Amino acid sequence: MDLQLIDRKGLMREAFRIDGITSGECRSIFLDWALNLPDGQDQRAAIEHLLDSYADSDVDHPMRAVLREGLAEVPTATRRGGRSARLKAK
Repeated sequence: MDLQLIDRKGLMREAFRIDGITSGECRSIFLDWALNLPDGQDQRAAIEHLLDSYADSDVDHPMRAVLREGLAEVPTATRRGGRSARLKAK
């Protein structure tokens, strides 16, 4: 996988270079990065590649924590309420 393909704007590269960056700033950068992934790109594979690529960076860097959080499974949203919920309540 090509790092320049998954980090076209260099957001992750720059984030790992910023001294004193906060978790909140890293989350904002991560969101911008995720929105700019190429269509059809597997986000999980891209995150794993980023973690491997920046493995030699500071272990406590907040972006590493944000990337690991990005690997966590997001619960599937289910619809709540609506007509069917009202009918079941009767």
